[in-house]
Amino acid sequence: MSTVAPHGLHHVTAIAGEPQRNVDFYTNVLGLRLVKQTVNFDAPDTYHLYYGDEAGRPSSVLTFFPWRGVPAGRNGIGMATSTAFSVPEGSVGWWHARLKAHEVPVEAPYSRDGEDVVTFRDPDGMVIDLVAAPGDARSGWDGVASIPADRAVRGLHAVTMSQRLLDPTADMLTSRLGMHLGGEEGARARFTMAEGSSGALVDVAAVDDDRGLQAGGTVHHVAFRAPDLATMTRWRDELVDAGVSVTEIMDRQYFMSIYFREPGGVLFEIATDTPGFDIDEPLLELGRSLKLPPWLEPSREAIQASLPPLEIVP
Repeated sequence: MSTVAPHGLHHVTAIAGEPQRNVDFYTNVLGLRLVKQTVNFDAPDTYHLYYGDEAGRPSSVLTFFPWRGVPAGRNGIGMATSTAFSVPEGSVGWWHARLKAHEVPVEAPYSRDGEDVVTFRDPDGMVIDLVAAPGDARSGWDGVASIPADRAVRGLHAVTMSQRLLDPTADMLTSRLGMHLGGEEGARARFTMAEGSSGALVDVAAVDDDRGLQAGGTVHHVAFRAPDLATMTRWRDELVDAGVSVTEIMDRQYFMSIYFREPGGVLFEIATDTPGFDIDEPLLELGRSLKLPPWLEPSREAIQASLPPLEIVP
């Protein structure tokens, strides 16, 4: 059994197509803040765009690798198939109307696990749920005039993974990642972290489906929170001792990370809460200009030439 456990979700990273379309949708329609405009450190000719609350706090962040011309992916077995955000109680109907007004493919509101939910797809086909989560005191981002503060997205709520078999994934979540089984409904199980509140939930659904295809409109990986580097190091040692294939600790500039796959195939990351997104630009200016880590700065001119320009509205 693991002696450490995640504090919750840190972020979710997905694959998108046109970068400007991605920025316009997540900032103007969904009302998240673009908190960091940088590049994929492993493929620096591609943006890495981070969205979240005012400061990009852990458990609020959704990030994208936007590749122009990327083929469409397909949800299925072995993937994180939906990403849920928390919205205030009583606001699901308001969000349904807003999404329809913006011609977003959106389903009628429904109830799941005792929560009001509205499900839609972003411009690349990624499945997003908005969940009216009771008791979520997070404030979200109030920088979009057309979204009142009492309707604003609060942060990540949960992720759902689809698997043919529940047990192997469930064992990884509980014995290696220190989560707890929070409940079961049909072929769906909920696992909780920390206090089990919004932003600290993982749902696993047993489905009879084809294997998924990771490409445009699908989740690339799911990241969990470690408070600091010492905790992550201990966690990595325990995973290695348990026979899990884990990367070395990687410097992602705004956090440190390790990566590994759960038995069903979903790529997991553990990321530190620190140092955060304001280490290379002031809080008030987050996301307005391209930021590069020190080791890529010498190549800034070539990197910028390879990237399509982005129009960022403060």
